[in-house]
Amino acid sequence: MTTIDGATLGRLHAAYVQAVADQPGPVLSSRRFEVMFTREQRGSQIESHVERDGDEVVGGYRIVLPTLDNTHLGWVDPLFVRPDRRGRGLGGRLLGSARDRLRAEGRRLLLVETPAVGTGARFAEAHGFTVSLTEARRTLELREVDWRRFRDMLPRPEGYELELWKGPAGPDRLADLAILTAGMNDAPLGAEMEDAVYDIERIRAREELIVPGGSDCHTAIARRVSDGAPAGFTRLYVNADRADGWAHQADTVVLGPHRGHRLGLLLKLANLLRLRELEPQVERIITWNATSNAHMLAINEAMGFTLLDEWHIWQLPI
Repeated sequence: MTTIDGATLGRLHAAYVQAVADQPGPVLSSRRFEVMFTREQRGSQIESHVERDGDEVVGGYRIVLPTLDNTHLGWVDPLFVRPDRRGRGLGGRLLGSARDRLRAEGRRLLLVETPAVGTGARFAEAHGFTVSLTEARRTLELREVDWRRFRDMLPRPEGYELELWKGPAGPDRLADLAILTAGMNDAPLGAEMEDAVYDIERIRAREELIVPGGSDCHTAIARRVSDGAPAGFTRLYVNADRADGWAHQADTVVLGPHRGHRLGLLLKLANLLRLRELEPQVERIITWNATSNAHMLAINEAMGFTLLDEWHIWQLPI
């Protein structure tokens, strides 16, 4: 875990905001940025680097080293240089520094993520990266939604019921969330990725960082009525200060034995209708999906999500 004082973190976040100013969509809040750069979770080791020029912070990077699975790789996410300091080789030096750290930790694959076009993509191509997975970001403008249509679209599968709540999961839900989150291993992964390992302690650690990270969340679980077995879940995140009008559609998963009942659409619609009731200030939703995930893309398009842009996960053997 990296220790960075508060003043430096503020300057680092400001440099990051400048670096991504040309990208559409929401920007990481300062609290979320702080957690990303300074707090470790079970299952990952975090290292952060601050690049200075005198008293100025001009860039930096964060390394994520998985420790429970995928111990052959490391993520450099994000790596950024302030726009007024680009074109001087600084980005390449930062990448070289991060690559050396990964090698020292015995990793053999480096992963980064950038928009599919633009400065980041050109940088990745110039340094020998190849595309591992392409993701699409889509948005839903809630001011344009036909809410009656959404209610009419709600599936009514027999034998299942929904459980919805606001905020991090309590201890009684952690085991179910671990089972459900492991279902995300069925989604397209790209690269040389192994299935992620989710145990109760890993889920507990994730839930405990939601509030310190400046976020709140809304979750829906589908259960089989006959035995209460968890069948699927979805989650929406909002910033705790409710200042930017965005919500982030996070994981949605339906476990294999429960597919074919339209639970994915039910979960997303029900959670969104609940969000509208509790968070009327939210104006738009953003979501990410692999472009190869045809099923989830079909659900999003049926709900009215429209394409914002595409991103690449890039890989580089080291």
